Amino acid sequence: MLHEAAPAKVNLFLHVTGKREDGYHLLDSLVVFAGCGDELTVTASDTLTLQVCGPFGATLAGEGDNLVLRAALALAAATGVRATGALVLIKNLPVASGIGGGSADAAAALRLLARHWGVPAADDVLALGLGADVPVCLAGQAARMQGVGERLGPAPALPDFGLVLVNPGVAVATPAVFRARHGGFRLQADLPDAWPDAAALVATLAACANDLEAPAIALAPVIGEVLETIRTTPGALLARMSGSGATCFALFATAKEAEGAAEKLDRPGWWSWGGGVAARAIAT
Repeated sequence: MLHEAAPAKVNLFLHVTGKREDGYHLLDSLVVFAGCGDELTVTASDTLTLQVCGPFGATLAGEGDNLVLRAALALAAATGVRATGALVLIKNLPVASGIGGGSADAAAALRLLARHWGVPAADDVLALGLGADVPVCLAGQAARMQGVGERLGPAPALPDFGLVLVNPGVAVATPAVFRARHGGFRLQADLPDAWPDAAALVATLAACANDLEAPAIALAPVIGEVLETIRTTPGALLARMSGSGATCFALFATAKEAEGAAEKLDRPGWWSWGGGVAARAIAT
């Protein structure tokens, strides 16, 4: 059995910088990966199958167009192999939550099946065909993401810090959030080469924003409630929504502080996690 982690993607900021003629928006974002996520395994099989389980598995049960299967079929077509393998997806992350669960799962499938089938790793073109967040999830490490998701560059050197994630149990559709967005476009963020500590990181991020936060709150006001709750949690240095929502995050000075804060944020219907940032996706 082979195993691949699918860590949660967190947009520390997300600027909408323009719009292409085909309707796709241009973005500028600093992406990190949390120390939590979904898990994907594969064992030998004559056919390609997918079993979904875990805390949020029921949400995807019976879904015929799961991104994991789409990724498997795309990789098989690109490499000329027959798609086989018994895949098991342990769904630990909320669905449609702005932390790249589906994209991370697809990326994990591409990494996992390349090893399982003994074929070359998927490239960013194949990954982008599965979704805008799949290329950065395929790389599985902190990155500066621009364009429609296809332009990836190194992230500034990050200091140690803690991260809390909170989802209020509502799914927010990304297209609907973009449609609800009004106003012009924002400039790309000016980032240093490195941050010496969490306070310096927060100072930079405070001058940035998530341009999808306001429209997401308009569609799901509970997101505003989550933000206010985590913003006023002792030790929180900055609170913001990730991606197109509804998951929000707060930064803390240490992973231990974040773990303690997450334990105090337990609410009926809410999902929360606290800890550190993953260096990169882990395979076993």
